Formats: sequence, structure tokens, C-alpha cells
Amino acid sequence: MNFDKLKEVITSTLPNCPEDAITLDAMLVPDVCADSLDTVELSMAIEDQLNVTMPDGLMATFLTVNDLFKYLSEHVD
Repeated sequence: MNFDKLKEVITSTLPNCPEDAITLDAMLVPDVCADSLDTVELSMAIEDQLNVTMPDGLMATFLTVNDLFKYLSEHVD
């Protein structure tokens, strides 16, 4: 798993999120995702595009992009 792939999934899923806003330190809400609906859409896209299963409610535990990236680094080849 590399950060560029995660950025690609985010920008393709959330076209209103500027690519330069997606940094490891960025807060998922509100820097990357505008609201909780966006986090649900992002979670579904991550599962589809990265072939990983994310338990319900897991996205709500991630505060930053780095939190999400760390999880994916451990669960995606």
C-alpha cells in the first residue's frame, strides 16, 4: 500500500476534495471529507478499489488520513 494509491482513491471518490488537501496530517472531516456521508462513500470505495473489508463503524475511528493509511498499510498488499 502506498500513499499515492490512497490519494487516487480519495480524489476519484470525493471530486470536491482538492488533491493538495490530502496529506497524512489532514483531518478526515472536514479537510478531506465534508461530512459523515462522504466517509461512508470513501469507505465503500476503499473496499471496492483496494479489495479490503472494513468493519462497520471503523472509518469513524480514524481522525486523520494517516490513521486510515496506517490501517490500510497493515491490511492491503
